[in-house]
Amino acid sequence: MTTAAVLGAGSWGTALALQLTRNSHRARVWDCDTGLVETLQTSRCNLRYLPDHPLPDTFSAHHELSEAVEGAEFVLIAVPSYAMRTACGQLAREHFPAKVAWATKGFEKQDNLMMHEVVAQMLGDGVRAAVLSGPSFAREVANRLPTAVTLASSDQEYAKELAGYFHNSHFRVYTSNDVIGVELGGTIKNVLAIAAGITDGLGFGANARAALITRGLAEMMRLGESLEAHRTTLMGLAGVGDLILTCTDDQSRNRRLGLALAQGKSAQQFMDELGQAVEGFHAAQVLHRVARRHGVDMPICTQVWQVLNGDIELENAVSELLSRDMKVEVT
Repeated sequence: MTTAAVLGAGSWGTALALQLTRNSHRARVWDCDTGLVETLQTSRCNLRYLPDHPLPDTFSAHHELSEAVEGAEFVLIAVPSYAMRTACGQLAREHFPAKVAWATKGFEKQDNLMMHEVVAQMLGDGVRAAVLSGPSFAREVANRLPTAVTLASSDQEYAKELAGYFHNSHFRVYTSNDVIGVELGGTIKNVLAIAAGITDGLGFGANARAALITRGLAEMMRLGESLEAHRTTLMGLAGVGDLILTCTDDQSRNRRLGLALAQGKSAQQFMDELGQAVEGFHAAQVLHRVARRHGVDMPICTQVWQVLNGDIELENAVSELLSRDMKVEVT
């Protein structure tokens, strides 16, 4: 039985920990929210995020990070992107296994860094590292509904090892060596999902949604090419697969943020009511800066950033997109 330390007891961290226990592994889940940890310990259920799923005996919750990582074979980080550096910093102070993976989607806002860059800075180059991403809602994974994801690492032996811990008949794991592509797909799709929520909330219809997803994919491919991501990755589960899922289903917090904006709510009001991280909100500003730095045209993502930043009204953002010059379709 393999033991994994899971950092983050949100819906995604809990669902992935459950997935490990269903494959006869042990999951020790740590979170900085002591109230949440106490609830997990006493109720044997994540009442806040996944209330319908009792926790097995092989799932344990911990206040102390040292308890979670002691004797673990690998660490899985499932915290929001804004907490990644802090979580890695805390992990670096412990005697942790040199095998790390993360299921975090986004950029670090302060330094415009991707998650693998934060991990390398905080934990060092000697750590074997991998990212898990793809079209996957936590509740559906917890409910054992069919899911397929991508696990990417520059170390393919390690990728296959990790994939084996998670893979089973309802959770299929594909491996890749394209860490940048997998991370980019999981980040950009959240910003585009906000745009999809806005267009649907404004009643623009299915035609507009299909056009937005397609042109959004073109933006993803352009930035991916600039950052040397593999085109095939962005056309796979971690790219277009996650994009379609997040733009079309109301389980997506990012899509629901767009719907709320179309109804006249502010982004902060929606997030306060939700009580969970909305990665697209944090990613939009960084994505705008990264695209400008690399000279990549990303008009949909730019308009989302301007709306979230309060620089432009929704109706004006839509008008600017629709009034762009006619051109040949290229991806």
